[in-house]
Amino acid sequence: MIEILLCGNRKVFDGALTQLISMTRRTKEAIHVHLMTMDLSRLNPEFVCITKEQTAALNQVVQEKNPESLVERLDVTKLYEIEFGGCVNEGAYCTPYTLLRLLADKIPAAPDKLLYLDMDMMIADDIRKLYEIDISEYEFAAVREKYGCWLIRPDYFNAGMLLLNMVKIRQTGLLVKARELIRRKKLLFADQSAVFQCTTKKLLLPRIYNEQSKFDKKDTVVCHFCKRLMFRPFPHTENYKQWQVEEIHRHLHCHTFDRDLEEYLRRKREMSEKIQG
Repeated sequence: MIEILLCGNRKVFDGALTQLISMTRRTKEAIHVHLMTMDLSRLNPEFVCITKEQTAALNQVVQEKNPESLVERLDVTKLYEIEFGGCVNEGAYCTPYTLLRLLADKIPAAPDKLLYLDMDMMIADDIRKLYEIDISEYEFAAVREKYGCWLIRPDYFNAGMLLLNMVKIRQTGLLVKARELIRRKKLLFADQSAVFQCTTKKLLLPRIYNEQSKFDKKDTVVCHFCKRLMFRPFPHTENYKQWQVEEIHRHLHCHTFDRDLEEYLRRKREMSEKIQG
């Protein structure tokens, strides 16, 4: 069983849907998705839980490929409020949902190994190639951040993909320390900065496990549709997500996931027709 951690609200359901379609198309082994969500509408009316109906749709995707797979919805609203409610990093560069990965050690019966993935990722090869990497001597494995490894430190990593050794993390208290830091100190990149500052020992992996710019390489395993810095015709940023099908075709010239996105659009139509009917 491959243990996956996803975090988000109702708005990023399309990210979970596209990602799991791409993952299950290329991975035969059963997957167990721990889907953390929460209601934080006190900050933003759009910050509401992924619904049970959406979770059922995700379960249909993974179980069609392998009946032993499972998507388990975890409402961690109360836990979030205890750990982070009103803290100085609630208004970080991303939504507060990025902080949920710091609660991984609070998952009931959490597995010894857990693969965290941002919602704006697509899987281009068998995810076992990443999951089965030996991290027994490390707290986690990650890939260098495209810009941060030049601007901050050579070993600065992108927290969009974290292969977590939960046994080691419990021993070192990594996430406990990261949560305490989040509560007391404003950080530029919130959760990512907290993990970076609190880690004891990490393994840096090749870019193929969190490719942040070029999505047509044949050996890539994980593609990350994150914000990109562009210099032409003038300095600006681009932020196209995989479920924005026309945009990734037109602006990113990415056709790697066309079969997955065709299935995504079909399933979305079916869901819409079911609601209307």
